[in-house]
Amino acid sequence: MSKNDDIINLPHHQSTKHPKMPVLDRAAQFLPFAALSGYDADVKEASRLTTEMPELSEDRKKELNDRLQILRKQTTPKSEVTITYFVPDTRKEGGSFCTLSGTIKKLDEQKHQIVMENGTIIPINSIYEIQSRIFDLNREI
Repeated sequence: MSKNDDIINLPHHQSTKHPKMPVLDRAAQFLPFAALSGYDADVKEASRLTTEMPELSEDRKKELNDRLQILRKQTTPKSEVTITYFVPDTRKEGGSFCTLSGTIKKLDEQKHQIVMENGTIIPINSIYEIQSRIFDLNREI
């Protein structure tokens, strides 16, 4: 006979003052505790890769400028263009390249930007490449 045999078969005590805790709430007490809140997000942010905007050669700048002039002189119907441009990162140094295909709504030389039909505004100095069938047609002439 053990020293606890006298209480082992007694009914479990139920409090009359406090209601029984639901099973999910009891289980939540034992969930892992994040002592370093935000650490996972910081690690993810630090591991996110960015690139630098490459310095364009003078020949490349001239080619882009010539293509912008062709687009500026273009009459209707507007041609489809594909523009690759650099978007600076808002959180850390560098950024990423975006490629957008669509129709140019306005080439604003005062503000040095291109406004696309879908409302996207592309700063001219961030353009890396412009492609369009209109450039091929101008070469043939």
